[in-house]
This record gives sequence, C-alpha cells and structure tokens, in this order.
Amino acid sequence: MRILAIDTSGLVASAAVTDGEKVLAELTLNYQKTHSQTLMPIVKEVMEQTQTNADNITSIAVACGPGSFTGLRIGVAAAKGLAYAYGVGIIPVPTLDGLAYNMAGCNSLVVPVMDARRSQVYTAIYENGVERLSEHTACDINEIVSQVKKISQKAVFVGDGVPVFKETILQNGFSVAPVTCIYQRAACIGVLAASGKYSEINGNDVDIMYLRKSQAEREKENEA
Repeated sequence: MRILAIDTSGLVASAAVTDGEKVLAELTLNYQKTHSQTLMPIVKEVMEQTQTNADNITSIAVACGPGSFTGLRIGVAAAKGLAYAYGVGIIPVPTLDGLAYNMAGCNSLVVPVMDARRSQVYTAIYENGVERLSEHTACDINEIVSQVKKISQKAVFVGDGVPVFKETILQNGFSVAPVTCIYQRAACIGVLAASGKYSEINGNDVDIMYLRKSQAEREKENEA
C-alpha cells in the first residue's frame, strides 16, 4: 500500500512516501520559505526518489487539522489535486494523531500541543502515543495540564507548543519530547493512514478540522 503523505498543518512542510509500516522517503523543511513555495518541490522529490507514480501509488494521506488555517488549506488543496491527477482517494489523518505517533510506544501519556496563540493550544491526550483518551480540543495550556494530572503524573509533551509553554510543562513535573520529535512528520501520517484506522474518501469529501474560528472571523464578530 504505497501512500504519498503530506503534512503542512504547522511550522514545517513535510512529505513522505510510505509502504505499509515502511518509510521509503521523507523530506521535511522548516526554513524561511512558505508552505506554498516548498510543498510541491518536496513532494516531487520524494516521489522521484522512490519511483512513485500513477502505476504504484494507492492513496494520498494528509494531515486534516487542527493547525494553521493557511497551512491546512495548502496541504489539503495539494492532496485533492494530486488525488485527482492520480485517480486515487484521500485518507485524512488528524494532525494531533500524527504528532502523538512521534512518540509511539512511549511508556507514558503523550500530549501533543500545537500553539493556537492567546495562551491556547490544540491538544488531546494519548496513551503510549497511539490510543486517544480525550477529544481534540482548543484550550488554555493550564487546562490541559490539569486534565493530564488527573490521569497520570507521567506524560511527555510534543508539538510546536512545547517551546512556547516549556516552562509551564516542566514546572508541573512533565517531560518534553526531544527536539527531533517535536514537529509534524508526514511519515507518521502515512504509516497511520495505512493502519486501517482511518477511512479513504473521495477528495471532494475531505473536511478540515479547525476546532475554532479564524482570527479574521473572530475580529469580524467583535466588530458586529
């Protein structure tokens, strides 16, 4: 099951080609340029290096949110275009599931936290980085810390919210993931997509999980 996976939900642009649980190639960029500039070149690179084409690609996997509104739209739009071009379906995978999978097998709770600004994070709680114990939500960092404490005193936090809220996390006795495991990886999206846990759908049916309104929408409501 050869899958082209894409994740542009956060700071990094990441693309990977996976075959079941095997990662054939992955390229992740977190340097200066925007996702609209970097995504298609890295998609082209991982596909060329793995000789992935219309003859062997089976699905497109994409991180479907939560995350950056602009980043998500770029990633999902690219996935839809590629799925149409290759005549395959799309497997949407929640961003937080992919982030938690960075620490799959960890002998503690895994808590992905994506910086949602205004002291809030997009988050959920996972056991061993795989089994989700709570709903995806946007909340104050102190709220998720309190929820984790009620379940366990042992937890590792991942995601781009870690550098922002590291002091709060450590002060409450929790751990943070190594820097190499903090950010999104398309390989995690691809491997999860192949697990059978997520449904393959038509590209036109892909919905983005935003969890909250955009800044523009909130400002418009405040003006009303």
